[in-house]
Amino acid sequence: MRNCQQYSPKKNRGMTLIGLIFVLGLLAMVVVVASKVAPTVIEFVSVKKAIVSAKLAGGNSVKDIQVAFDKQANVGYIESITGKDLVIEKSETGYEISFFYVKKIPLVGPASLLLEYEGTTAKSPSTKKKQE
Repeated sequence: MRNCQQYSPKKNRGMTLIGLIFVLGLLAMVVVVASKVAPTVIEFVSVKKAIVSAKLAGGNSVKDIQVAFDKQANVGYIESITGKDLVIEKSETGYEISFFYVKKIPLVGPASLLLEYEGTTAKSPSTKKKQE
């Protein structure tokens, strides 16, 4: 006779169909959120590069730095902040430029994601957040 072995649930390993659907759903949600956040992060990096460039090419006045930043923002497709939104302070080594802005990303229905971005050209960031 054949030797029939009983299969127990302990020997069966793997993922069920419902588990697979659940994991794929979670993965899809993460991909959707990441695809909405990625452009804002890219813009933030562009703003940081633009303030450094504006500081180097800005000149001797606040207005010159704002104009230099606006030119960089126009080239870099920066739409969240303008030269007038920058906080420009005079220091011993020249001007220090900082910024703060909020980006609201709608997700589903009434749910949205709020991202706060800030940066500075100062070595030790001691700037205060600009409240809007």
